[in-house]
Amino acid sequence: MKRMLSLRDQRLKEKDRLKPKKKEKKDPGALKEREVPQHPSCLFFQYNTQLGPPYHILVDTNFINFSIKAKLDLVQSMMDCLYAKCIPCITDCVMAEIEKLGQKYRVALRIAKDPRFERLPCTHKGTYADDCLVQRVTQHKCYIVATVDRDLKRRIRKIPGVPIMYISNHR
Repeated sequence: MKRMLSLRDQRLKEKDRLKPKKKEKKDPGALKEREVPQHPSCLFFQYNTQLGPPYHILVDTNFINFSIKAKLDLVQSMMDCLYAKCIPCITDCVMAEIEKLGQKYRVALRIAKDPRFERLPCTHKGTYADDCLVQRVTQHKCYIVATVDRDLKRRIRKIPGVPIMYISNHR
């Protein structure tokens, strides 16, 4: 069995040998640089100034399904929650996800095709709705995200200035 020589081996010629790494001494008086993510200008003291009535609410697939189970009128319950005019928005990915669910979720599809809902076109490839919603919310901080999905809520909580709307106890 053939074995390779290490680049630090004594038998190698000086020019072929690997040079030992020199440790740079750090100056204790020098300022330490660290990279801190820049917060968008719309967040003033952590308050999102782009949010205001009429509220644009990005609706997730399971939010529609849970509203049907809880027997809630989607637009009316949103207005009851926020005490202002609400415009529910549905992306193409969420619409495709509802269509993929098939015949069992035909009521959810009919609700999603309501003319009161605003359709948002998607430019990316694929139809994974969670990634689409997170991407749209990080770009534009003017949305409230309506979801019941735990993982999506966890992902959105990491984005500063984005409120989450969810259903619990039939409200």
